[in-house]
Amino acid sequence: MKKVGIVLLLLSFILVLTSCGAVEQVPITAETEGVWNHFFIYPMSWLIIYVAELFNESYGLSIVFVTILVRLVLLPLMLKQQKSSRAMQALRPEMEELQKKHKKGSKQDPKKQQEMQKELFALYQKNGVNPMAGCLPLFVQLPVMMAFYFAIMRTEQIAHHTFLWFDLGSPDPLYLLPVIAGMTTFLQVKMTSAQLNDQMKIVMFIMPVMIIVAGITLPSALSLYWVVGNLFMISQTYLTVTRFEQQAAQVSKT
Repeated sequence: MKKVGIVLLLLSFILVLTSCGAVEQVPITAETEGVWNHFFIYPMSWLIIYVAELFNESYGLSIVFVTILVRLVLLPLMLKQQKSSRAMQALRPEMEELQKKHKKGSKQDPKKQQEMQKELFALYQKNGVNPMAGCLPLFVQLPVMMAFYFAIMRTEQIAHHTFLWFDLGSPDPLYLLPVIAGMTTFLQVKMTSAQLNDQMKIVMFIMPVMIIVAGITLPSALSLYWVVGNLFMISQTYLTVTRFEQQAAQVSKT
């Protein structure tokens, strides 16, 4: 199920990047029609504008603050997803043994497939693991993050302001922000690469390239959002995954 979740995340990310280039980004307002626009994108846009007014019309600081705020709100779901991933990882040796046990002829024999599924289900029940628990938080997080992404794209006020050395509504002329976004994306995925199989580790190289290419052509506000979000996720991963794995390794040595 983890593999399915990662694939869905990657596909959704690709969908977002392609759609923002293919669809006209009409400015979002309170009068914009549509459930997705009215109940998802507009509230995010309103929050960005509200926070910017608190920071003396600094939309750059607003994007930084709201990105961290959204990540903190989603943090319990992310922690639940990570807990489920660790539980599934702990069961991996037993799951592989079951797969080896039923490997011969299982693809051609539906009865053997059903038998293997029953034994896997019994293994999950015995250890109190729900294989769907890692996917459900992902489906909740995606609409929120996509809504925030489109809110940045469609909040008209952002394009008329600057932050640090760049215009928020134009690509970074120095390409520095897209490169930082790509590097932090690589580091973030690499920190969780131990939980991926060899086939899925290609994500570690594809996503940073996508981020850099997108950052070169899209408004700098999005690159800023990616950098801040990645730094938050790197810190979160270190505190909740990397340190946990280090402590577990130390315990196993003693």
